[in-house]
Amino acid sequence: MTPSASHAGPSPGLRSIPNLRWWIVGILFLSTVINYVDRQTLSVLARTIQDDLGISDSGYARIVQAFLLAYTISYLVSGRITDWLGTRVSMAAFIVWWSLANIGTAFASSIFTLGLWRLLLGVGEPGNWTVGPKALSEWFPARERGLAYGIFTMGATIGATVAPPLIAWLALSYGWRGAFVVTGVLGLLWVIPWLWLYRPPHEHPRLTDAERVLVPPAPTSTTGGAEWTLWRTLLTQRDTWLLLGTRVLTDPVWYFYLFWFPKYLTDTRGLSLIEVGRVAWVVYLAADLGALGGGWLSGRLIDRGYAPVAARKLVLRIAATTILVGPLVAWAPSIPLVLLCAAVVACSQLAWQVTIGALIVDRYPPASVATAFGIVAAGSGFGGMVSTGVVGYLVSNYSYVPVFVTMALLHPLALALVWFLRGDRTAEGAAP
Repeated sequence: MTPSASHAGPSPGLRSIPNLRWWIVGILFLSTVINYVDRQTLSVLARTIQDDLGISDSGYARIVQAFLLAYTISYLVSGRITDWLGTRVSMAAFIVWWSLANIGTAFASSIFTLGLWRLLLGVGEPGNWTVGPKALSEWFPARERGLAYGIFTMGATIGATVAPPLIAWLALSYGWRGAFVVTGVLGLLWVIPWLWLYRPPHEHPRLTDAERVLVPPAPTSTTGGAEWTLWRTLLTQRDTWLLLGTRVLTDPVWYFYLFWFPKYLTDTRGLSLIEVGRVAWVVYLAADLGALGGGWLSGRLIDRGYAPVAARKLVLRIAATTILVGPLVAWAPSIPLVLLCAAVVACSQLAWQVTIGALIVDRYPPASVATAFGIVAAGSGFGGMVSTGVVGYLVSNYSYVPVFVTMALLHPLALALVWFLRGDRTAEGAAP
């Protein structure tokens, strides 16, 4: 691509789209909704499927671990595939893969086949989380990046919010197998508008001249000959390991509230599937507010003169403090108080998670940000995989109380790692 091409206006005969970068965030938001609806389908229907297929709680934990094992390993590959194939093609491939795996879950007949389909789901789903940051690094300057990442991530919490009532209704109307088919088809339909809309900003024929001056410059592509250099650079940076460590420590909290909290409401608090569908969404709605609020707050701090990394660190300290209410979920005497305490935790967790994601985009150049994000996010899957086994053991042999207590202590521990993050970008270019 020549320099003049990168500054070309909209193509003749094509109508430009004002604020195109926010439309890009909007469609990525929808992919994230689908991503979380697909993974939540199993957790919402866990008790129904366990009873139908004769699967114990420890067996359910192994199925979740199969998903997380594939999820962890796939992050390393997905990030590199995203940087290699580019945002547009890689995202289409990822969502087709995981949507077909979700549909395949409808045909499970045993713990083995159920685990196999969820493992395949775990292979594809990380792609959403490596493509999103790369797209945002291509389209957004630093001052808008936190809010954009918050909107993108809010799709996860919206997906988790709508999943309980939607999946409960689908299961009651069409059976649990039908719920997997319907939710999987949604992802296949999403590919159509994505392929129509998305192009990198320096290639997009519908980008306005006004918006063209706002987006970051086109990234420098990495070549096959520089492959080892890229991996060595990323893996020898202290910040890569610090950020990975924060994901290992803190993402288990979100996995617990995704995979186990609906079960907690049925197994310990005695709610029926219909009742879970009616009330569990409150917790995930609070997570929506955390995702949006965390991204908005760091952006406001940047506008007031904070450096991007310093602004993100302040938001992380606030989130780590408020998440300490977690143990009260187990000790609350009523369902409304259970939901209130869980909502505070979910809000804090997503504010933390969004801010960590924005930090990754701040710290790495667009040409390698997906690879870096994949390395760091592998810590998420690893932490979730280990914690799921621990949670399954504690729930089966003791109770949920030690789980809620432990989850509340992880974020304060992770703050020690965040403290050592540097404030400048680690590779080519400065944050715009």
